Amino acid sequence: MTEEQLIQRKAMLLQLFEDPAYAPMKLKELAMLFDIPKEQREDLKEVLDTLLTEGKIGISQKGKYGKPDLGSIAGVFFGHPKGFGFVAVEGLDQDIFIPEDKTGGALHGDTVLVSAETKPGNGKRAEGHVVKVLEHANEQIIGYYQKNKSFGFVIPDNQKISKDVFIPQGKDMGAMTGHKVVVKVTDYGGPERKPEGVITEILGHVNDPGTDILSIVRAYGLPEEFPDSVMKQVTAVPDEITGKDMQGRLDLRDLQTVTIDGEDAKDLDDAITISKKGGVYTLGVHIADVTNYVTENSPLDEEALRRGTSVYLVDRVIPMLPHKLSNGICSLNQGEDRLALSCIMDIDEDGSVIGHRIAETVINVDRRMTYTAVNAIITDRDESVRKEYEAFVPMFEQMKELADILREKRKKRGSIDFDFPETKVILDERGKPLEIKPYDRNSATKIIEDFMLMANETVAEDYFWQEIPFLYRTHDNPDPERMKSLATLINNFGYSIRFHNGEVYPKEVQKLLANAEDTPEEALISRLALRSMKQAKYTVANTGHFGLAAKYYTHFTSPIRRYPDLQIHRIIKENLRSGLSDKRISHYDKILQQVSVQSSAMERRADEAERETIKLKKCEYMSRHIGEEFDGVISGVTNWGLYVELPNTVEGLIHVNQLQDDYYHFDEEHYELVGEMTRKTYKLGQPIRVMVAGTDKLLRTIDFIPAKKFDEE
Repeated sequence: MTEEQLIQRKAMLLQLFEDPAYAPMKLKELAMLFDIPKEQREDLKEVLDTLLTEGKIGISQKGKYGKPDLGSIAGVFFGHPKGFGFVAVEGLDQDIFIPEDKTGGALHGDTVLVSAETKPGNGKRAEGHVVKVLEHANEQIIGYYQKNKSFGFVIPDNQKISKDVFIPQGKDMGAMTGHKVVVKVTDYGGPERKPEGVITEILGHVNDPGTDILSIVRAYGLPEEFPDSVMKQVTAVPDEITGKDMQGRLDLRDLQTVTIDGEDAKDLDDAITISKKGGVYTLGVHIADVTNYVTENSPLDEEALRRGTSVYLVDRVIPMLPHKLSNGICSLNQGEDRLALSCIMDIDEDGSVIGHRIAETVINVDRRMTYTAVNAIITDRDESVRKEYEAFVPMFEQMKELADILREKRKKRGSIDFDFPETKVILDERGKPLEIKPYDRNSATKIIEDFMLMANETVAEDYFWQEIPFLYRTHDNPDPERMKSLATLINNFGYSIRFHNGEVYPKEVQKLLANAEDTPEEALISRLALRSMKQAKYTVANTGHFGLAAKYYTHFTSPIRRYPDLQIHRIIKENLRSGLSDKRISHYDKILQQVSVQSSAMERRADEAERETIKLKKCEYMSRHIGEEFDGVISGVTNWGLYVELPNTVEGLIHVNQLQDDYYHFDEEHYELVGEMTRKTYKLGQPIRVMVAGTDKLLRTIDFIPAKKFDEE
């Protein structure tokens, strides 16, 4: 069946189901109605299954097809390690709970037909059962192999896939117990049968260096090698720019120019120039002109879109672009002429952009600076470092001056700054974690953030008012119900949050974080507030950015590592050169929606993979500290125990049965565990001393128990 035939037949069936006189029919009855012979019924079933998957029709328990509200609707199944799951249905506010005995053999990620048996109410979700799996999500599964005499099975790394995969004799590639393997699923099993598969690759033994991260790379389907067609295109990319490349560009090579990045950064995609005259700062944010080398629809462009983003794992970077580009001709390396797309802004002493220019430029970086060195100059005022970079000190002082103004202006309008530390993992040459510590932002990192935010906003506002097809970085207003839950939680700490006509403004969240600053519960309040927010994403409509309290926002500043930035550079350059014709506007209108969806999905995949590798290394690190005691803070309270976070960002669980001085129950209203006899409470933000009881590298969990000394207090 061709794509065109599928579209026609879908339209024909939808028209029938919309007819008020239509009564739901089975497949056989529909085939008779349309006079479809027996041998062609599979085609009809394919069309019906497609419509079910798209959520455009429903199916009753008796197998009758009709409108989506017929009783069964399509959704995505999210598994839980304990066997039960939830189905997320587009348009429904809450997921449908699926008990373990009603999953219908669905595995995590599958698209399923679900039938709701109860309605939501009294704080409970609707409950239902999976009628049918429409589309399997797991063609291959990564996991730990266990060998028996005549067969084996694989325990999936992804705990949300709660079933082991059976491996028949002769289908194991000679894998032994302890190997991490890739399994191709040949039979998805069912309610009573495990999935079955064949091993297609042995990644290494679970204890071999690098096997753990490689397993995550494969599990998330992260691309490793670049295709031959891409590498062939890369060989034609020059090592340096020529006079021809510079023609027609604004030449800014005489301006004092710096890059400021981490010590180990190699893909330098943003440079800064700054000056001040008559109370007006001129800030230049110069971004590597990647699109000069990554042309539309070329193999490089298609591969970059497929990857969507560079992925920064603890022991490796999986780049969006090959190194010859990302670390070479596109990287704004010191002393090299480089092509850039620049946003040059005139900013007054109130932090308002009073004029700007976006231009194709050529620049030359005078000094490659690190955050550490710049911070030593502007914060620590370290004399030896200031002397080493003497010619640049006035520039850094001016940068700090302007950044402070810009940050204060953002703060006044309500921009939210979630300033809790990210995790930095330091590994040895074999990939073993030597140290886990918070990765703190300093004054220099904040300066670059402030300047990049300003450039992103300026470009977004410019292109919004030009009414040109564009990609925006948007962050929707939070769900009022989630904000009400947050208000209840923080009330236990003596904090409150004001609602205006049922909505929360960014300034209210900002005030909450400011009130919690320098308190024991600061990180916790920040995290709770962040969890109450929606995810930022890429969209073609400019709906604003709640977290930044910005009306206009885009991602312009990182085209080496993010596809949306690269995409809008292409649009900007085309617009600067000759303006967009109706044909090109129509072209971008057609492609940008898919680019936004793909980019958002790949960003989420990268974030999840990065988090998994950090969790893995935290677990490995703490496995060497079993029996040791640490001071921590209660970061989560549930009916199964207490989550405790240590100063180094590691989080572990004290199971409720380890609180042996009493029987504890979970007080849902106050989010605390309360002792039945002693009335002793454990609540969020409370300091607690713990001992490391054990770790599970497969589950990526860390178990704590209360330290004796603390427990006796």
